[in-house]
Amino acid sequence: MGSVRRRRGGGRVGCGRVEGEAMARQEPQERNYDNMLKMVEDLNRDLEKLLEEIEKLTVQATWMAYDMVVMRTNPDLTNSMRRLEDAFLNCREEMEKKWQEVLRESKGEEQKKE
Repeated sequence: MGSVRRRRGGGRVGCGRVEGEAMARQEPQERNYDNMLKMVEDLNRDLEKLLEEIEKLTVQATWMAYDMVVMRTNPDLTNSMRRLEDAFLNCREEMEKKWQEVLRESKGEEQKKE
């Protein structure tokens, strides 16, 4: 044991090359492991997002199928929905016109104040 001396950093004198090589080999392995771990985490996150999107699309497709069944079994519903949509579009158009009038009136009042 007398021939083996310790260095300040804790390594042995005379065996530094072997230890250094082992550490050099270990560092890339650790980096590879870290990279692989990050890649797996990213993949899991991406898969979860895709699964959520698929679930949303499945729900939408289910509701579309339900709506089609209801419309085919009850033709009056289709006509009612068309009338409701027409009424909504007319109402929206009127609201837009009224909003434009209010904007014009408010601009006119501001110009009178100046």
